[in-house]
Amino acid sequence: MNTTTLPPGYRTVGDDRIREMVGLGYHDFPEGLVIEHRPGRTITETDNTLITALSGNTAPIHLDAHYAAHTTRRRILVCSGVTLAFVGGMTVRSTSGLTLANLGLDDVKFENPVFVGDTLYAETEITGRRLSKSRPDNGIVTCRTTGLNQDGVRVVEFTRTFLVPTDPDAVRDATNY
Repeated sequence: MNTTTLPPGYRTVGDDRIREMVGLGYHDFPEGLVIEHRPGRTITETDNTLITALSGNTAPIHLDAHYAAHTTRRRILVCSGVTLAFVGGMTVRSTSGLTLANLGLDDVKFENPVFVGDTLYAETEITGRRLSKSRPDNGIVTCRTTGLNQDGVRVVEFTRTFLVPTDPDAVRDATNY
């Protein structure tokens, strides 16, 4: 492979050797940029049961099919913590790959229900950024992430603020990433 013309998302690490890159740096996040995160993720019954149990949320609407069948939902409702975890997780490859710290998760809104079998997708809009005053080699990025189901219906939305390096290649070199 000619490593002088690398595919996007890779860097040269040796003769005929490239490495997949994870995460972006401060300068890669211009305000207004929208990132569509892929692949999507289909929520399974196992996903919902395990994460609901681990979180200690034993509300019957999330676990008991008989109970849920007698509610207005008519079926098990995926726990909102599961929805938030999966949509947030989809953003990691680009927004969090090199994140040094999450600084805030705000204005979380669960707008529509998620059910087992739904496929979720995420997109993130960069809404602001500034250099850190206390950490001169880092920047603070704020974004708004939206989770959508397979029909394009918004199911969750939240604002996140995180700390990223201004020189991502220095971090990659120092950490062998």
